[in-house]
Amino acid sequence: MTSTIPAPRTPRRLRGRTNTELYAWMFMRASGVLLVVLIFGHLFVNLVTGDGINALDFAFVAGKWADPLWQVWDLLMLWLAMLHGTNGLRTVINDYAERDQLRLWLKVGLYTATTITIVLGTLVIFTFDPCPPDAAAELLPSFCPVP
Repeated sequence: MTSTIPAPRTPRRLRGRTNTELYAWMFMRASGVLLVVLIFGHLFVNLVTGDGINALDFAFVAGKWADPLWQVWDLLMLWLAMLHGTNGLRTVINDYAERDQLRLWLKVGLYTATTITIVLGTLVIFTFDPCPPDAAAELLPSFCPVP
């Protein structure tokens, strides 16, 4: 008596494979390396140069964000960190959420939170006013006109 073993079925979510997972894997490696450089540069400038942590105040941030280099630096850090973390959490959701409906809603929540954070963070970086009209003069950076 011979028994036949049925051919394994491919899970529904793996049909029509693309290179999306390969690209996500490559993105995680590249963004991780770039994030290490961006974060350690950020920490060095903010904590090691100048007076260290005692110099971190509104004027320091305003002075930094008055320079387009630091706006782009912080923007890259924000975008890469959010996309890197979102991709990692997407992988965790795919691995541990067994029901398709649950997986869908977890990803909708993840992508919504990521989009809101990226949009708000980008708006803050590029619409930041280093010289607000009602601020105390001692808190403003040196390049602001004194009222």
